[in-house]
Amino acid sequence: MYCTNMALSDSADKTTLMSIQPYTEDQSDALQEVVNIAMGQAGDSLARILGNFVALSVPRIRLVTVKDVIKTVTDMVDNNAEISAIRQSFSNSLRGEAIVVFAQAGADDLADLMGYDTDLDQSAKQELLLEVGNLLVGAVINGISETLKTDLSFSAPSLMAERTPLDQVLVPEQLSWSHALLMEVNFTVENRDFKCHLLMFMTEETIDSLRGILDEFMDGI
Repeated sequence: MYCTNMALSDSADKTTLMSIQPYTEDQSDALQEVVNIAMGQAGDSLARILGNFVALSVPRIRLVTVKDVIKTVTDMVDNNAEISAIRQSFSNSLRGEAIVVFAQAGADDLADLMGYDTDLDQSAKQELLLEVGNLLVGAVINGISETLKTDLSFSAPSLMAERTPLDQVLVPEQLSWSHALLMEVNFTVENRDFKCHLLMFMTEETIDSLRGILDEFMDGI
């Protein structure tokens, strides 16, 4: 989903967002509940694999421009800090991409959290990142799919960045979209350095598709 593409100007971004029909209050409430359930399942899955209590923030859902995405991640991680990140696309009834951003201290803490008592080589550390990222994304996608009774599939995870300054990873000019529906949550482990940020983006056509899926979901309650 990444390609070289110039971002829209601020005024164009705002005009585009204003042109998108907002969800009704009932649709928004239903979507928030669905995402809360899915993110909670992801947090539970992460707690099981790490063997530690995992705290998660209240999931946020909002329409964003590409520049908003940079800010939402820098609110969690200093823009000059190093991060590691994995990404996965999802498709079928809904289309988009998920990115899991690991604060580097948390990425470095993964092996210890998962019970490894020896130093891992670089390849093994990468595999851990891919495993945890895939676990989180899979839990969220499956949770949304099961709750809304819709078909969703997702790609294998790929390493997006490793030990890279945040401002070199999320570059507006390299994102293939100008605006999207963003669903986000933070996961942290108490008394440890582990922290990661899950971002899920749905494109404009999916925003409209989701509207109908939410209506069907509410009709079935």
